Amino acid sequence: MLNQRIRELRCACGWSQVELAKRLGLSKQTVSNWENDNIQPSIEMLVRLAKVFNVSTDYLLGLEQVPRLDITGLPIDVVAHLSLLLEDYRNK
Repeated sequence: MLNQRIRELRCACGWSQVELAKRLGLSKQTVSNWENDNIQPSIEMLVRLAKVFNVSTDYLLGLEQVPRLDITGLPIDVVAHLSLLLEDYRNK
């Protein structure tokens, strides 16, 4: 599940394995190994992945089925704008 979520989120962001690796300070090979389920990220790296993708670690691990957006620290007008955008997408 974790390998699939990493691949899905990376592709949804439009990033190559190289781009994700750069954002995390790792090699492309490490990302490839995660996505091919050859190795698992450390707990520390799992937390970093969650932050990079703006999802919970539970979502990455498959314990939650719906990703959540972290809006902590955003001004209320930005939150309102995001809410409107989400509503527009749901109504399409």
